[in-house]
Amino acid sequence: MTPIIGDLEKLIIAAALGGLIGLEREARHRPAGLRTNLFICMGAAMFTLLSDQLAGTHTGDHTRIAAQIIPGIGFIGAGSIIHARGDLVTGITSAATLFVVASVGMAVGGGMYLIAAFATFLVLGVLSLLGLLERFMNLKIMFYVYEVAGSSADKVTAEVNGILEPFHRMISNVQVAPTPHHVRVRFECEGTRRQQAHLLRSLRDSALFESVTSLGPVQPE
Repeated sequence: MTPIIGDLEKLIIAAALGGLIGLEREARHRPAGLRTNLFICMGAAMFTLLSDQLAGTHTGDHTRIAAQIIPGIGFIGAGSIIHARGDLVTGITSAATLFVVASVGMAVGGGMYLIAAFATFLVLGVLSLLGLLERFMNLKIMFYVYEVAGSSADKVTAEVNGILEPFHRMISNVQVAPTPHHVRVRFECEGTRRQQAHLLRSLRDSALFESVTSLGPVQPE
Protein backbone atom coordinates (compact mmCIF):
# COMPACT_ATOMS: atom_id res chain seq x y z
CA MET A 1 0.00 0.00 0.00
CA THR A 2 1.46 3.35 -0.99
CA PRO A 3 1.61 6.27 1.46
CA ILE A 4 -0.80 8.24 -0.77
CA ILE A 5 -3.49 5.56 -0.46
CA GLY A 6 -2.89 5.44 3.29
CA ASP A 7 -3.42 9.19 3.58
CA LEU A 8 -6.62 8.99 1.54
CA GLU A 9 -7.91 6.27 3.84
CA LYS A 10 -7.19 8.49 6.84
CA LEU A 11 -9.36 11.26 5.37
CA ILE A 12 -12.18 8.79 4.71
CA ILE A 13 -11.97 7.43 8.27
CA ALA A 14 -11.96 10.96 9.70
CA ALA A 15 -14.99 11.89 7.59
CA ALA A 16 -16.82 8.74 8.75
CA LEU A 17 -16.12 9.34 12.46
CA GLY A 18 -16.97 13.02 12.24
CA GLY A 19 -20.11 12.13 10.31
CA LEU A 20 -21.27 9.76 13.08
CA ILE A 21 -21.12 12.54 15.64
CA GLY A 22 -22.63 14.96 13.15
CA LEU A 23 -25.61 12.67 12.60
CA GLU A 24 -26.38 12.75 16.34
CA ARG A 25 -26.17 16.55 16.33
CA GLU A 26 -28.29 16.75 13.16
CA ALA A 27 -30.95 14.54 14.76
CA ARG A 28 -31.18 17.05 17.62
CA HIS A 29 -31.49 19.94 15.13
CA ARG A 30 -28.27 21.61 16.28
CA PRO A 31 -26.67 24.33 14.11
CA ALA A 32 -23.39 22.36 13.96
CA GLY A 33 -24.75 19.22 12.36
CA LEU A 34 -23.62 16.52 9.94
CA ARG A 35 -21.63 18.55 7.44
CA THR A 36 -20.00 20.82 10.03
CA ASN A 37 -18.71 17.96 12.18
CA LEU A 38 -17.69 15.91 9.14
CA PHE A 39 -15.71 18.78 7.61
CA ILE A 40 -14.04 19.72 10.89
CA CYS A 41 -12.94 16.16 11.58
CA MET A 42 -11.69 15.63 8.04
CA GLY A 43 -10.04 19.07 7.97
CA ALA A 44 -8.22 18.43 11.25
CA ALA A 45 -6.95 15.12 9.88
CA MET A 46 -5.81 16.78 6.67
CA PHE A 47 -3.99 19.60 8.46
CA THR A 48 -2.26 17.02 10.65
CA LEU A 49 -1.14 15.14 7.53
CA LEU A 50 -0.01 18.35 5.84
CA SER A 51 1.89 19.41 8.93
CA ASP A 52 3.89 16.20 8.84
CA GLN A 53 4.34 16.00 5.06
CA LEU A 54 5.36 19.62 4.51
CA ALA A 55 7.74 19.62 7.44
CA GLY A 56 9.39 16.48 6.08
CA THR A 57 9.68 17.99 2.61
CA HIS A 58 10.91 21.42 3.65
CA THR A 59 12.71 20.49 6.90
CA GLY A 60 10.50 22.30 9.38
CA ASP A 61 8.57 21.78 12.60
CA HIS A 62 6.28 18.75 12.20
CA THR A 63 3.68 20.21 14.61
CA ARG A 64 3.57 23.82 13.40
CA ILE A 65 0.46 23.56 11.20
CA ALA A 66 -1.33 21.06 13.46
CA ALA A 67 -0.81 23.35 16.46
CA GLN A 68 -2.97 26.02 14.81
CA ILE A 69 -6.00 23.72 14.62
CA ILE A 70 -6.94 24.31 18.26
CA PRO A 71 -7.31 28.14 18.11
CA GLY A 72 -9.07 27.78 14.75
CA ILE A 73 -11.66 25.40 16.21
CA GLY A 74 -12.06 27.72 19.20
CA PHE A 75 -13.06 30.49 16.79
CA ILE A 76 -15.67 28.27 15.11
CA GLY A 77 -16.95 26.99 18.45
CA ALA A 78 -17.44 30.53 19.74
CA GLY A 79 -19.71 31.19 16.78
CA SER A 80 -22.02 28.36 17.83
CA ILE A 81 -22.58 29.79 21.33
CA ILE A 82 -25.64 32.02 21.61
CA HIS A 83 -26.60 34.24 24.54
CA ALA A 84 -30.32 34.01 23.83
CA ARG A 85 -32.18 35.69 26.68
CA GLY A 86 -31.67 36.34 30.35
CA ASP A 87 -29.23 33.79 31.73
CA LEU A 88 -29.92 31.27 28.94
CA VAL A 89 -26.80 30.43 26.97
CA THR A 90 -27.09 27.76 24.28
CA GLY A 91 -24.56 26.08 22.04
CA ILE A 92 -21.87 25.33 24.63
CA THR A 93 -22.30 21.58 24.14
CA SER A 94 -22.07 22.03 20.36
CA ALA A 95 -18.88 24.09 20.75
CA ALA A 96 -17.34 21.46 23.03
CA THR A 97 -18.35 18.74 20.57
CA LEU A 98 -16.58 20.55 17.73
CA PHE A 99 -13.47 20.78 19.89
CA VAL A 100 -13.49 17.02 20.50
CA VAL A 101 -14.31 16.25 16.85
CA ALA A 102 -11.20 18.19 15.80
CA SER A 103 -9.11 16.09 18.18
CA VAL A 104 -10.60 12.93 16.64
CA GLY A 105 -9.51 14.16 13.21
CA MET A 106 -6.03 14.90 14.49
CA ALA A 107 -5.81 11.41 16.00
CA VAL A 108 -6.80 9.86 12.65
CA GLY A 109 -4.29 12.06 10.84
CA GLY A 110 -1.63 10.86 13.26
CA GLY A 111 -2.54 7.22 12.65
CA MET A 112 -4.07 6.63 16.11
CA TYR A 113 -7.20 4.92 14.82
CA LEU A 114 -8.14 3.09 18.01
CA ILE A 115 -8.05 6.27 20.09
CA ALA A 116 -10.08 8.12 17.44
CA ALA A 117 -12.74 5.40 17.27
CA PHE A 118 -12.95 5.09 21.05
CA ALA A 119 -13.30 8.88 21.44
CA THR A 120 -16.05 8.96 18.79
CA PHE A 121 -18.19 6.33 20.49
CA LEU A 122 -17.50 7.89 23.89
CA VAL A 123 -18.78 11.24 22.60
CA LEU A 124 -21.90 9.58 21.17
CA GLY A 125 -22.52 7.82 24.48
CA VAL A 126 -22.11 11.02 26.48
CA LEU A 127 -24.40 13.03 24.19
CA SER A 128 -27.13 10.37 24.29
CA LEU A 129 -26.96 8.76 27.72
CA LEU A 130 -26.04 11.75 29.86
CA GLY A 131 -28.79 13.80 28.24
CA LEU A 132 -31.30 11.15 29.28
CA LEU A 133 -29.78 11.05 32.77
CA GLU A 134 -30.07 14.83 33.13
CA ARG A 135 -33.75 14.72 32.24
CA PHE A 136 -34.42 11.69 34.46
CA MET A 137 -32.75 13.31 37.48
CA ASN A 138 -34.55 16.60 36.79
CA LEU A 139 -31.32 18.61 36.68
CA LYS A 140 -31.45 20.68 33.50
CA ILE A 141 -33.31 24.01 33.42
CA MET A 142 -34.62 24.85 29.95
CA PHE A 143 -37.00 27.27 28.26
CA TYR A 144 -40.20 25.69 26.94
CA VAL A 145 -42.63 27.28 24.49
CA TYR A 146 -46.39 27.23 25.12
CA GLU A 147 -49.37 28.47 23.16
CA VAL A 148 -52.73 29.12 24.79
CA ALA A 149 -55.96 30.52 23.38
CA GLY A 150 -58.55 32.63 25.21
CA SER A 151 -61.00 35.48 24.93
CA SER A 152 -58.45 38.29 25.40
CA ALA A 153 -54.69 38.69 25.72
CA ASP A 154 -54.96 40.46 29.10
CA LYS A 155 -57.04 37.69 30.64
CA VAL A 156 -54.78 34.99 29.22
CA THR A 157 -51.55 36.58 30.45
CA ALA A 158 -53.06 37.32 33.88
CA GLU A 159 -54.21 33.70 34.24
CA VAL A 160 -50.81 32.36 33.14
CA ASN A 161 -48.99 34.64 35.59
CA GLY A 162 -51.31 33.47 38.34
CA ILE A 163 -50.52 29.84 37.55
CA LEU A 164 -46.79 30.58 37.49
CA GLU A 165 -46.77 32.47 40.80
CA PRO A 166 -46.28 29.34 42.98
CA PHE A 167 -43.34 28.36 40.74
CA HIS A 168 -41.76 31.82 41.13
CA ARG A 169 -41.37 31.93 37.35
CA MET A 170 -42.06 34.65 34.79
CA ILE A 171 -43.18 34.37 31.17
CA SER A 172 -40.94 35.83 28.49
CA ASN A 173 -40.93 36.45 24.74
CA VAL A 174 -44.73 36.86 24.66
CA GLN A 175 -46.40 36.95 21.22
CA VAL A 176 -50.10 37.73 20.65
CA ALA A 177 -52.05 36.71 17.54
CA PRO A 178 -55.72 37.80 17.41
CA THR A 179 -58.15 35.66 15.41
CA PRO A 180 -61.87 36.17 14.60
CA HIS A 181 -62.83 33.74 17.39
CA HIS A 182 -60.15 34.12 20.09
CA VAL A 183 -56.66 35.35 20.89
CA ARG A 184 -53.61 33.08 20.67
CA VAL A 185 -50.80 33.86 23.10
CA ARG A 186 -47.41 32.21 22.72
CA PHE A 187 -44.82 32.54 25.49
CA GLU A 188 -41.73 30.92 26.97
CA CYS A 189 -41.05 29.82 30.52
CA GLU A 190 -37.97 28.32 32.16
CA GLY A 191 -37.87 25.34 34.49
CA THR A 192 -36.86 21.73 34.87
CA ARG A 193 -38.63 18.92 33.02
CA ARG A 194 -40.71 18.12 36.11
CA GLN A 195 -41.66 21.78 36.58
CA GLN A 196 -42.61 22.07 32.92
CA ALA A 197 -44.84 18.99 33.16
CA HIS A 198 -46.54 20.43 36.27
CA LEU A 199 -47.01 23.77 34.51
CA LEU A 200 -48.58 22.11 31.46
CA ARG A 201 -51.06 20.23 33.67
CA SER A 202 -51.96 23.44 35.49
CA LEU A 203 -52.50 25.30 32.23
CA ARG A 204 -54.77 22.54 30.91
CA ASP A 205 -56.75 22.47 34.15
CA SER A 206 -57.66 26.15 33.79
CA ALA A 207 -61.21 26.75 32.58
CA LEU A 208 -60.22 30.13 31.07
CA PHE A 209 -58.21 28.69 28.19
CA GLU A 210 -59.87 27.31 25.09
CA SER A 211 -56.76 25.33 24.16
CA VAL A 212 -53.27 24.74 25.55
CA THR A 213 -50.35 23.42 23.52
CA SER A 214 -46.75 22.73 24.52
CA LEU A 215 -44.41 23.40 21.61
CA GLY A 216 -41.39 21.88 23.33
CA PRO A 217 -38.02 23.20 24.48
CA VAL A 218 -36.11 26.08 22.96
CA GLN A 219 -32.90 24.76 21.36
CA PRO A 220 -32.29 21.73 23.58
CA GLU A 221 -28.68 20.62 24.02
